[in-house]
Amino acid sequence: MAAPAPRNNRKVMGQLSLPERNFVAEALRTETVGGILLLLAAIAALIWANTPLSDAYESVRGFHIGPESLGLDLSIQHWAADGLLAVFFFVAGIELKRELVAGELRDPKAAILPVVAALCGMIAPALVYVLVNVTGDGSLSGWAVPTATDIAFALAVLAVIGTSLPSALRAFLLTLAVVDDLFAILIIAVFFTSQISFLPLAGAVFGLALFWLLLRKGVRGWYVYVPLGLAVWALMYNSGVHATIAGVAMGLMLRCSRRDGEAHSPGEHIEHLVRPLSAGLAVPLFALFSAGVAISGGAIGDVFAQPETLGVVLGLVVGKTIGIFGGTWLAARFTRAELSDDLAWPDLFAVASLAGIGFTVSLLIGELAFDGDAQLTDGVKAAVLCGSLIAAVLSGILLKFRNAKYRKLTEDEERDEDQSGIPDIYEVGDPAYHLRMAALHERKAAEHRKLADSAAAGGADDSGPA
Repeated sequence: MAAPAPRNNRKVMGQLSLPERNFVAEALRTETVGGILLLLAAIAALIWANTPLSDAYESVRGFHIGPESLGLDLSIQHWAADGLLAVFFFVAGIELKRELVAGELRDPKAAILPVVAALCGMIAPALVYVLVNVTGDGSLSGWAVPTATDIAFALAVLAVIGTSLPSALRAFLLTLAVVDDLFAILIIAVFFTSQISFLPLAGAVFGLALFWLLLRKGVRGWYVYVPLGLAVWALMYNSGVHATIAGVAMGLMLRCSRRDGEAHSPGEHIEHLVRPLSAGLAVPLFALFSAGVAISGGAIGDVFAQPETLGVVLGLVVGKTIGIFGGTWLAARFTRAELSDDLAWPDLFAVASLAGIGFTVSLLIGELAFDGDAQLTDGVKAAVLCGSLIAAVLSGILLKFRNAKYRKLTEDEERDEDQSGIPDIYEVGDPAYHLRMAALHERKAAEHRKLADSAAAGGADDSGPA
């Protein structure tokens, strides 16, 4: 009787390579700081909009500035949404490019799981929104609002509740957010572009081609690329295509693969420089001028009474969780992938619920979906805040149950007893590591013997005659 064919199983969320682990740690460290600033900016916006200073808030974000002759006489709120978020999407473009050439998405077999999880995590919230609004006779225009995940806000929640995720879960969350951003970009480009002016669009395309050519020729200097990038952004804005698409396109053009002798690729280097600007300034300012909605007892009640706003809340809290968890389980089931031995499916469910925190892109899509209806726009923004808050509380409770396990896993990942600068888990198979550990143990044993001899000598002296 022939032996059964061995199963070619793969581990889901297993140990990362050392370079990938270091990149994820650095990226999430910056995003966590930015997320805390984002959280503070959102709170400041809500306080500003719900105090006697609310008139000043409306005056500031409604103030227009910019050259009218270039079609850029925009309000402060508009500059934040179309201008500052272009920086955010520029970084998202670099992240996506890096994931495709050097990260988790470079291997199609490994990429299928986060891609399916992210795709299901966007389809399910949209379906929940549509179902609620078809049943409640509401507007279907906001179907895309609950589809986005805000990685920075999610990491800020983790920092506030004091939960540390193992690197595998953090990498899964980061990759999920990158793929999520890609689909959000496509949604904005396809569904929220109504009228196109082809002359400015042709100019933007020419500018992007020039940007790409200069990169390929190895031309360096911020004084070349920053003015060109601003020109491309302005042309894209005037074309009718959402201006943030220009940021994504330029980010995708950067080379993110390393060549011989390079410590970092150009894309990684620029991302390292621009990410703090995005996470620490651009996104918090967008939140400051977009998250300020009037919140009262009646307004909160309306969130759960109107089909449009209720659909957003349920989409974020229920749709995101079920979509990501169900998509991951199905992908693992049909690809014969197995969960890492250190993790369990409830861990994935908790991370899926954490992904229900949709803030930055959800607010942006809410403004685009209900443009011209200020009352419904504010209601949808309140729904995004409520849904994100519920998702944060739910995921915080779920993650706290496993926090002791996560802390131990994190400590094991970071342990470096031989003080080589490389975590021990990456050196177990290295003979030099075992030699260093043997020398370290011998040194500690010698120190213990010396202390014991000193204690014994001291005891002998004390026992002598007075």
